Amino acid sequence: MELLPVEETALEWVIIADSAQVIGNKLFLLGGGWDVLLVGQQFPVEQSLGIALSFRVPWQQTNQRHTAEIRIVPEHRQELLKVGAQLEVGRPIGIRPGQSQRVQMALNLLLSVTQGGIYEIVVSINGEEQPRRTTFTVITNPLATMSPQTAIASLPA
Repeated sequence: MELLPVEETALEWVIIADSAQVIGNKLFLLGGGWDVLLVGQQFPVEQSLGIALSFRVPWQQTNQRHTAEIRIVPEHRQELLKVGAQLEVGRPIGIRPGQSQRVQMALNLLLSVTQGGIYEIVVSINGEEQPRRTTFTVITNPLATMSPQTAIASLPA
């Protein structure tokens, strides 16, 4: 099975996690794939956030440096956070001519969340905003900080 040809370096996917790491272009996630953050205390809240990203780099753009920009944008507000990064991938020995390459990246951030709502992760590559995005929703829930026994005792009968 061959991958579809890629013309420009593009974002393949974004995954939100509690923690993310890339070693040897292999992705390791802890608590990955969530899209709802329950906050049990008053804002602002400091939240650890891992963001895993995968980029597809076409053959003709290997051995070149590419600039990525990752932004977290709350609904109806200016960006909350902006992180810049650079990526470059070479052509391994034995790769077929014309084959694109996957480059993975992981960011681990401490995010200051100031209010509930929907937050969007927007990625740009070489100044071009990518159409693929992911979102997460921050919801206030007082039960989120209780122990399981307290939460069960607090639920209405």
